Amino acid sequence: MRQQLASMEKSTAHGLIRPVMPELDTLRGIAVLGVFFLHAFSWQYGGLHFGALGRLFLAATQPGWIGVNLFFVLSGFLITGILLDSKGNPRFYRRFYTRRALRILPAYYALLLLLLLLHSSSFGFVGLSFVYLANVTDLFGVACGYGPLWSLAVEEHFYIFWPAVVHRLSTTRLATVSAGIIVLVPILRGVCFNLGWGKDGLAWYTWFVADGLAAGSLLAIVLRTAITRKRVQQLCALLLSLSLVAGILGRPFGITTRERLLGAALQHTTVNIFFAGVLLLFLLAGTSSKKHYVHNSVLRFFGYISYGLYLDHILAFRMYNRICLRYWPWLVPSNDHFELVVLKFAVAGGFAVGAAYLSRKYFEEPFLRIKDRIARNADAELPARTTPSLSSLQNLVVAEKFTGFVPTSSD
Repeated sequence: MRQQLASMEKSTAHGLIRPVMPELDTLRGIAVLGVFFLHAFSWQYGGLHFGALGRLFLAATQPGWIGVNLFFVLSGFLITGILLDSKGNPRFYRRFYTRRALRILPAYYALLLLLLLLHSSSFGFVGLSFVYLANVTDLFGVACGYGPLWSLAVEEHFYIFWPAVVHRLSTTRLATVSAGIIVLVPILRGVCFNLGWGKDGLAWYTWFVADGLAAGSLLAIVLRTAITRKRVQQLCALLLSLSLVAGILGRPFGITTRERLLGAALQHTTVNIFFAGVLLLFLLAGTSSKKHYVHNSVLRFFGYISYGLYLDHILAFRMYNRICLRYWPWLVPSNDHFELVVLKFAVAGGFAVGAAYLSRKYFEEPFLRIKDRIARNADAELPARTTPSLSSLQNLVVAEKFTGFVPTSSD
């Protein structure tokens, strides 16, 4: 174990993996705000007619869907890092699954209960979501009743199966598996699109979007090798350049839409490569004199509440519509009234942010304290020869504070 810890300390000499990485909370804030604005504006009202300013704002919020890809890359990076750093722990599985359950499930199941009580989703959808099948409900003939849950289902599948893969494989083989997923998933998307199979699920079935998680996982592995900071900088530049060139050159051939073969196969790949580069860029900036650029307090706040906000914002928008239709129908957004869209965003969105903060502070954090206490007790019970060093424990605890969907998907 001591040799493993010494190797880890040597491999992270580039200084990117630290006990505290606040720039990752900034990234999560960016990701959740992208999804938040998408659902508040273009996703709901892209079909309505507004003036030039309204149309411009709707167009600006349309790319917010890629926030989910950013969450996937982050989750792959952080979860794989946690698993690698705790691989020598004899309570590897119990420790991981207990901590994940306490982080993710209380707020998740509270939302499912609310969806039933408020009659906002069908019993069939909630039942399937209860066992993490929200992204495949159409295979059971059940309509998706609450959009944000599809990505949480993907993350839960990752949490369930990936620990066994990490535990059983050597680092080299794990890197090979991650790279294989990155290569094979786009091919699978392209083949299925060409054959007309599962076109509607190309953006949300787990086997069609696992490459984002694998991209983050591969980064976690690479940063635990003897790679130098200069090499990381070169890798960052390569990933960003490759994604931008692919996006520009592929645009005439349909890479910007999943309605054509190239886009169906490689749109997600291009976005994932870009965010892998962005993740490295933030880690590099966060460990340099430029760290103030990636330590934004507002974005870190939204990163802090990202899980609750991701869960509750659609429900807040739905309840606003329901209440207004019953009591003040003239406040429901309509053609040529973009100000009503802004009003809805201010009222319902503000409520969603407030509810997410209260949930994080007074509902989720008590479970987080239990989670941390369980981890400390479990580590205290280990024999001295297998007890991780203090720096290793700090890395594990703080790294977990940035995981969970989050969105990806928090402590």
